Formats: sequence, C-alpha cells, structure tokens
Amino acid sequence: MKQRLMDAPPGTERSGRQEGHGDHPLDQYLKEGRIPHIWCAGCGIGIAFTAFLGALLKAECDMKKTVVVSGIGCTGRVAGYTNVDTYHTTHGRAIPFATGLKLANPDLNVIVFSGDGDLFAIGGNHIIHAARRNMDITVVCVNNFNYGMTGGQGGPTTPLEARTTTTPYGCAEHPFNLIYMAKASGAVYVARWTTLHTYELRDSMVAALKKKGFSFVEVISPCPTGYVRRNKLGSPLDIMKYYRDNSYITDDLDPDNTALPFNPKIAVGTFVDVEKPTFLDMYNSCIVSRAMNPVKKNPQQAGKGK
Repeated sequence: MKQRLMDAPPGTERSGRQEGHGDHPLDQYLKEGRIPHIWCAGCGIGIAFTAFLGALLKAECDMKKTVVVSGIGCTGRVAGYTNVDTYHTTHGRAIPFATGLKLANPDLNVIVFSGDGDLFAIGGNHIIHAARRNMDITVVCVNNFNYGMTGGQGGPTTPLEARTTTTPYGCAEHPFNLIYMAKASGAVYVARWTTLHTYELRDSMVAALKKKGFSFVEVISPCPTGYVRRNKLGSPLDIMKYYRDNSYITDDLDPDNTALPFNPKIAVGTFVDVEKPTFLDMYNSCIVSRAMNPVKKNPQQAGKGK
C-alpha cells in the first residue's frame, strides 16, 4: 500500500526515530513526525519558517527557555512544527497568551509567529497594547493578504481593489500598514522583508530575538492559492521575480511611507531600532520597588492635615 502524502515517514525499529530525521542541520528544531507540512506549493510560509529556524541557530537561543506561540491560520501551524515548548492558541489570542508567559517567567524567550488576520484583525487590540507596554516578546507576522486557511476571504491587509472570496468585485477597504502600526504603537524594533530576501529575513529575526522589548518583523508572502491565483499574479516564480524587480532595501524611510500594495515598489529593511525600558523594567521600578520600600511619612507632616 502506498504511503499517503500527509502520513509521517515510518520510524526505524532500532531507534524509534522517524526515518531520515536528523539528516538536515535544522532538524534539531523540528518536531519528529510533523513533516511534511500542510502548506500549499508556492507558499512562502515555509521559507519564513526556515529563516526562523536559521535565526534560532544563529542567535544561539537556549531551546529549553524558548517558547513559540501562534494563533489560528496557515502561519499558526509553525508552532506545531517547532521542537520547543509551543502553544497553538485560540484565534487572535496569541499576544495575550505570550504576554502571560513572559510575565509568569521573565527568563523565557517568547516568540509569536502568526498571520496578518490573526494578529491584526481579531487580535488587533492585543498587538497594539503589547507594543505600547513594550512587552519583551518577538512577533513575526507573515502577511499573505487574505485568510488563507478558511477560504481566501478578505482581511485587514487585503489591498484596495484586490479580489478575494468575500470581495469578488474588488476590495473597497483601505488596508493596514503593519509597519506604521507597529511603530506608532511603540515597538522598539520594526522590520519588513519578502520571502525572496531569505538571508536578510533570517538576520532580521536574529536582531529581533536579541532585542530587549517589543520587536516586530513583517514577512511579505501573498497566498498562492487564495490571493495570487484569484488576482492573476502569475506563478510563485513570477512572484519571486516581482520581488526582485520591485523591492528596494532602505533603513531611512519613515514608516508612514511604507504602505502597501506594491506601488511604486516594496520598501524592505529595518525601519525602527530604538531603546526604551520594557514593561517589566517599569513595573519593577515603579511598583515592586516602591511596594518593597514604602516611603514613611514624617510624624510632623502627618499631623499637619489635622
């Protein structure tokens, strides 16, 4: 009987390990039995995921103290593939779950890996306030311009006039500029890359992982099934050629001028890299230290109000 595509390769009798697992240098970061993945041919989430695994390696993250949290959607499946403690949360709740993890155990390296719909639609309120508080977490958002897993519906980043299953005549809603939103909300590190820029994306993730505070990395990766095909943008290779010919790297552009869609060109690079106290820094200095060392009133001053 032939093995089905989604079935895990058989384990060996000697070790019980999945056959072939460990042959690739990044296999140490992959959970056995979870590959092959579910993503469509031409989908860029796999490229973003590979960049992320490379970033974990290059940043020398302690895997026993690294946690990956995701919400619902195609990108959210990353949590199930990563060989660390992972949490696949309810739709839009990856950020508050990650916040709770960081507050409960500040020594953890907490990463949220999810999509534009999960993070900026139903989860939009959470990401705004996590950035405002400067929670010490890293957020990777794969922007595929639609709700890919549920049928290709229009989402918060769907470009004007773009066709989706819920906008068959073209989208009439203005999309979010995720870079500008992250910066305006208070993120200390903000970057964007396409899935063509694999090494730059990896290195940007390394910088985000090492950054103290709320860091945000956007990955441009249009859904090949729900978005690219419906808008007649060509093959996945055509998309890569488009990235090559219509993107430019800049570190000096104001985030307000980074809006998509791709007209005239896609601005990629690092747009914010600043330093400021994290939420826990401020909490410890403003609340914990004062609670532990209350200021005693002078008896003479206390009697003046009588």
